[in-house]
Amino acid sequence: MAHRLALATLAATCVLILFGGLVTNTGAALAVPDWPSTFGHNMFLFPWSGMVGGIFYEHSHRLIGALVGVLTLGLAAALWPLGGRLRRLGLLAVTVVLAQGLLGGLRVVLLHDTLAIFHGSLAQAFFALLAAIALLTAPRGAVAGPPIAREVQGLALLAAGLVYAQIVFGALLTHAGRVDLHLAGAVAVFVVLPIVTARLRRTGDVVAVPVARLLLGLLGIQLLLGIGSFLARFSSLWIPGEQLTVLVLPVAHRLLGSLLLAATVVLAVRALTLAKKEAEQEKGSRRATDRALTIHDAVDRAPRSHAVSTGDRAPRSHAASTGDRAPRSHVASTGDRAPRSRAASFSGHPRCEPASRRSLQ
Repeated sequence: MAHRLALATLAATCVLILFGGLVTNTGAALAVPDWPSTFGHNMFLFPWSGMVGGIFYEHSHRLIGALVGVLTLGLAAALWPLGGRLRRLGLLAVTVVLAQGLLGGLRVVLLHDTLAIFHGSLAQAFFALLAAIALLTAPRGAVAGPPIAREVQGLALLAAGLVYAQIVFGALLTHAGRVDLHLAGAVAVFVVLPIVTARLRRTGDVVAVPVARLLLGLLGIQLLLGIGSFLARFSSLWIPGEQLTVLVLPVAHRLLGSLLLAATVVLAVRALTLAKKEAEQEKGSRRATDRALTIHDAVDRAPRSHAVSTGDRAPRSHAASTGDRAPRSHVASTGDRAPRSRAASFSGHPRCEPASRRSLQ
C-alpha cells in the first residue's frame, strides 16, 4: 500500500513539474493574480470555462499541486505504522509539500523572482525525496545485494549532489540568466555520472544495475535536449517547429533533469543501504567470533580444573579413604563392633535363649 502511494505521488509530482515548466516557459506565472483564490473564486470551484491561455497552465498547476498535497498526506499516513526512518521521511515529505505550496503562493503575492528560484529548487528536492521513499518501500529494495566499496558510495552521493546543483543552476539560468554556472555544472555532471554508472554496473546488484543503465541512457538524451535548449534561446539559428520547439525543448530538458536526479538519488540510497547492511553483518560476525572465542576459552579452562580435581584432590581423598580411614573403620567394625553387635543380636534372638540357658547350667 505504501509503495503504491509513493509511486502515485511520484507520478503526480512529475506531472506537476511538467506543468511548472509550462507555466515558466509560457510566461503564465502571473496569469492568476490572487492566491489562494483564483479570480476571487474558491480554487476548486473556479469554472472550467475560464481556463484559457495562461490561466489554464497556472490554474492547472495549482490543482495538481493540491492533488500532490493530498497524496502526500495519504503517503505519510501509510508510512506512519511502519515506524523508523520511513515514518520520519513521511513527515518530512508533508513538511516539504506544505512549504512548497506556501512558496508558490508567495511568489504570486510578493512578485519576487528569488521565490521562484526557491520554489523550483524545492520541487526537485521533493521529487527526489519521493523517489527515495518509493525505493525504500519497494519489495526489490529490501533484497540483499553485494557489498559496495566506500569510494563508490561516495561517488554516488557526489553524483546526486552535482545533479541537484545543476538543477539549481538551471533555475538561476531561467530566472537570472546565469548561463556560466549551468554550463560548468553540465561539464561536472557529464564527467562524474558515467564513472558512477560504470562502477555500479559492475556490482551486479538487482537495483543498481538497471537504474545505472537507465541513468546513462537519460544522460545522453539530456545532452541533446540541453544543446537544443541552448541554441533555441541563445542563438539565431532556425529550429524546426519554431515556437512549439522553443517551448518543448526547455520543458523536456527540465523534466528529464528531474528524472536524472531521482535516478541518482535512488543509486545513492541503495549504496548507503547496502553499506548499512554490510556493517550490520560485520557486527554480527564479530559477535559470533567473540562468542566462539569465549566458548573456546571456557573449554581450555575446563580441562585444567579437571586435572586439578583428578590429579590433586581425588587421589589424596582416595588414599585417605582407602589407606587410613577405610582399614581403621574396617578393623573397628569387624574387630569390635561387629562381634558385639552379633552377640547382642544372638542373645536377643528367641532361638538363642535355650542355648544360653544350657551354657549357664
